[in-house]
Amino acid sequence: MAQYAGRGVHGQTVEVIARRILTGEIAEGATLNIAALQEELDVSLTALREALKVLSAKGIVDARQKRGTFVRPRADWNLLDGDVIRWQFADGADPLLIDQLHEVRGIIEPAAARLAAARATDEDVAALDAALGEMTDAHGDPVAAVEADLAFHRALLAATHNELLVRMEVVMKTGLAERDRLVHGRDSDDDPVPSHRAVVDAIRAGDEGAAECAMRDLLAKAVRDVEKVRGGAAR
Repeated sequence: MAQYAGRGVHGQTVEVIARRILTGEIAEGATLNIAALQEELDVSLTALREALKVLSAKGIVDARQKRGTFVRPRADWNLLDGDVIRWQFADGADPLLIDQLHEVRGIIEPAAARLAAARATDEDVAALDAALGEMTDAHGDPVAAVEADLAFHRALLAATHNELLVRMEVVMKTGLAERDRLVHGRDSDDDPVPSHRAVVDAIRAGDEGAAECAMRDLLAKAVRDVEKVRGGAAR
């Protein structure tokens, strides 16, 4: 589930084809016209094949004799892959994906907060405190606010000392960043620090129930923040 980090012509080729597939421009089940893509993108056949290998590894395309290279059903795509999530946000925040992210967070993060309250070390709490400090310093700076929020949730997952939960950061970080940009990118006097501090205080106290409840409150606020932005955009 490692995030694809291709750059240059190879990376651009992967991005272009992936985004066309994920947006439906190239439909599920469609057979790719390799010669036409090679000419349009002005890349070598080798470069195009290497790009398709990346998408094949993510379950997006496959190749068969006589049929050629084709788009697999969406049910086969690795939707938990960091790149696949990022590509879906490439043209802006996807409302459905944002809502699904909220549901995933609602399942994972309250339980993570409970575990963190039981297992967090002094170093874990210090990392959470540092993220709170970054949030305070980021007031009025949307880019810094996004980074501070990501640091907080990364530190929360790390404090569970559960390797599988820690890896959920790969799944959540792109969607969380897009959600944050949507919210923090608008003029707002909202202060995210108190809701996050409540989680940290409960973890510091080792109060598992309070940590879980505080995280549920934080997530409920996150949903309201997005709904507020959507309501404003609709007017």
